[in-house]
This record gives sequence, structure tokens and C-alpha cells, in this order.
Amino acid sequence: GGLRRLPVVKQPHEITNRARKEILRVEPDLGERNIRKRIRKHGAETLNALQQALCLPLRDVVKGYRYEFRRLHPFEKVVADLTARARQKEDGTTLSDVLDETNEARKEILNAAKDWIAAVKQAPTARESTLIMDEGVQRLHDIFDQLAAEPMKSLVQLQRSLRSAPAVRLDTPAVVLVGAPNVGKSSIVRAISSGTPEVNNYPFTTRGMTLGHVEVFWSENDAIAKASVPHPDRKTNALSPEVIEGRYAFSQLCQVMDSPGILVRDEDERNEMESLTIAAMQHLPTAVMYVMDLSGGAGDKCSSVEDQLTLRREVRARFPRRPWIDVVSKYDLGVVDGSLEELEEILDGTAYIKLSVHDGTGMDELRQEVLRMLGEVRVVLDAMAAVDTRTARA
Repeated sequence: GGLRRLPVVKQPHEITNRARKEILRVEPDLGERNIRKRIRKHGAETLNALQQALCLPLRDVVKGYRYEFRRLHPFEKVVADLTARARQKEDGTTLSDVLDETNEARKEILNAAKDWIAAVKQAPTARESTLIMDEGVQRLHDIFDQLAAEPMKSLVQLQRSLRSAPAVRLDTPAVVLVGAPNVGKSSIVRAISSGTPEVNNYPFTTRGMTLGHVEVFWSENDAIAKASVPHPDRKTNALSPEVIEGRYAFSQLCQVMDSPGILVRDEDERNEMESLTIAAMQHLPTAVMYVMDLSGGAGDKCSSVEDQLTLRREVRARFPRRPWIDVVSKYDLGVVDGSLEELEEILDGTAYIKLSVHDGTGMDELRQEVLRMLGEVRVVLDAMAAVDTRTARA
């Protein structure tokens, strides 16, 4: 993904250590017989080499970050923004601030280097030229340490965080499980997808995201033939043996992801994890499985039955065109009196699934619905790809 295209940020000490080595490679021009001119030239070239060794990494990082951020997929932009926002809470600085500080440090080093180079060239004696060069070298290092070291350290930490973000495939059909906290989403992901789903922590939270896979097989007429849980060692881009044998036209590893719980509240009050859930529905090729626990035991004071039903209305109103299925989880625990009737009034005749991962109630029906929705998402993706191909040829 785009987050892994971000330029590599080196630690400040790596930059300064390399800079010291670079200036040792600058040799005096032995063809210049005038000693004073030779020392002046060597001093100027040494300071220029140091300036480049210190400034170029700063320039490349600033330009690279700004360029790659503009190219990020919308979902990756949200992840990057949320990560940067979390770091801002820690130290009070934004990514834009850090990049600006890095760029200003580069300008200060560049301007100081010009002044020291001019001083070396104007030194009246070879000895003074050498002293000025040595003083200039130290001063440029001091400016780097004072102005550039901290912003670069912040960028190193940000890069580590962004590169550790879970690698969600941005062009693969997916079903995202949405609902309030503690309604059983993770259990459903484990029950219908890969037996050892990936549990990833986003950099702005210690909360894990469960990401499983279902291998979907299509027949020659583009109809879904079957689905299976892939082997844990199955590689994403590897052809399935059943496809190689010609039993199916092709197969695809589709994603099933448990999103962080969301609550009934205004958009500007949502935390980073709630924003991530909204972003997944908004920017990824997903169908939505809205999960409710109507037993009254969701385990969160903000996840009451009434709030879950209100949240369902709000989310569905915001994403009316997404393939969708409603699921009442933990059905073996019973439901609060009147809750099913209220849900059915909201659904107005639309089917829903009563589900219990514990005793298997509704599991076969759920798997069929997941296949149906993944098929719908793939149709949309294929249509988008065809439009892109025609546009590229035009």
C-alpha cells in the first residue's frame, strides 16, 4: 500500500555520521600550487559537501512525504491522519508542523553554509582558512542538532507507526462487520473466515482489528460456485489447486474484517477507532454486516438495545447503497422484550439473521449471505475496472 511507499527517514545520528564521512572524502586540489588558494578551495568544498550531506536527506523527506501523502488511497489517508492526530495528542505537533520545521532547519543549514563558505574564501591566510572551515563544520552540525534532530526523530516515530498499520487490501471485495462495542463481531469473523485471523493493532490504539479471509470460487459464467476457509499458509496471490485443475474459473481471497465499535454520537465527537470504522465503509469495497446484541448484555453502558437500533438507522441512512445484512448475535442468550419487534419495524420487511456462534444457529444462512454480498461487491469492482480500462484507452 501507499503507506509503505513513504520515504525512508533516517535517524539524526545516521545523517550526521554519514556527513562526517562525506567530508573526509573531499581532497585538496594538488594541481593548485598556491597554498592559500588550495586551502581556501578545499575548505569551501568541504563545507559544501557537509551542507549537501545534511540538507539533502531533509529535503528528500519533506518532498517525499508531501508527494506520497497526496497519492494515498482515501482509506490510507484516513489511517495516516488518525495516526498523526494521535501523535499530536502526545507532543502537540502536527505532521505539517514537523515537515515545516524540517524544511526550515534545511534552509538554516543552507544559508549558514553559504556564509561560512564565503568566509573561508575570503580568509587572508591558509591557516585562518583552515580555522574558519573547522569552525563552520562544527556550526553546521550544531544547527542540525538544534533544529533538525527533533523533527527527524518525530518523523522516524511516525513512519514506524504508519508502516506497522495493518495492510488491508484496497481492491479486494470485503465484508466489514459494524456495530457497537462488545456485540460479538470478532467471534463471527473467526467463525466464518480463516481459522487464525490476523489481529492487528493500529498505531493510534492498542485495540486489535481482526482480519480474516474467505476464498471464493467463481464458475465460468461468473456465478459464485462455493467458498472455503483458506489454509493459514495460503499465499494471497497463489493460484488455488482447484483452479489449476480447471474445476473453477478462478478464485479470490476476500476479506472479512471486524471493525472497532461505534457509538451514537455526533461525527466530530468520534474517537480515532470510530473514524476508522466509518472510513472502511466509506472508502473500501465493502459490504456491511451490521451486528447487534439484543440480549441486554453487550457489556458497555453505551451499547444499550435502544442505542444499537438508533445507530443502525444512522449508519444505514449514511450508506444506503452498500450491500447489507442485519445480524442479531448471541441469540442463544435471548433478547430483551420488544427488541425484535422494534428491529422489525425499522427493517420494514427486510430479512435479518438470528445468529449464535455458540450453538450454530443461523451460521449456514450467514455464510450464504456473505457470499451473496461479496459477489455484489465484485460486480461493482469489475464495472469500475472496465471503466478505468476504457478511460485509459481513450
